[in-house]
This record gives sequence, structure tokens and C-alpha cells, in this order.
Amino acid sequence: MRIGELAAQTGLSRDAIRFYEKKGLVTGQRLPNGYRDFPPETVLWLRYVLTAQRLGFTLAEIAQHGEELRDTPDSAEALSALLAEKIQLIDTRMAELALLRADLASRVGQGCPLHTAESADPIRA
Repeated sequence: MRIGELAAQTGLSRDAIRFYEKKGLVTGQRLPNGYRDFPPETVLWLRYVLTAQRLGFTLAEIAQHGEELRDTPDSAEALSALLAEKIQLIDTRMAELALLRADLASRVGQGCPLHTAESADPIRA
């Protein structure tokens, strides 16, 4: 399938597909006329990529884990493990953000919060 047809079926732009190709996420065979020809399963793979991005996975993670999942006998179990890892990362980040929010809230109305931050910062003290 040519890049225009792939773009139409996935909702991606041709430039996005070329970008994914450059990053190694998809592979199109070059025809003698220079056009790219993609296998039909590329549509499902690109939908997977888009879903994974919406779930917070980076393109590097998608590329890495996509290869892992293809070689795993039980890809559903492996995918569940990846999702659980992502949830743990999100929980950790949320806890860090809650601490940051509390620190910021404690500095509201305390004069210049930057002066307070400098005096409390052991790196700068």
C-alpha cells in the first residue's frame, strides 16, 4: 500500500508516516519508481503506535517494546506488565508533583518565594 493510502486509513499525515519511517517504527519498501510500499499490517501497527502515544509511551519505548511484544509468546501478559510499569511511573510522578505543589503553596504570600528558595536550598547555601 502506498503512503497516501496508509495515511488515509490511519488518519496520519504523510509527513508523520515518513517521520515514523525515519525513526524505524515502520518500514516501506521502495518501488522502482521511488514510491514507498507498505505491507497491510502497517495500518494496525500505526494504530497501536498512536494508542501507545496517547497512553504516555515515547516513540523510543514503543519501538523497543514493540519488538519485545512481537517475540513474546503471551503478548497480552507482557503488555499488561508494561502498562503496570507505566502506572507505577505515573504514580511516582504524581507523588513528586504533589510535593512540589505543597512546596509552592507554602510559599504563596511569604514575600519573595525565590529568596526563600535560595536560603532553604542546601546546594546554594
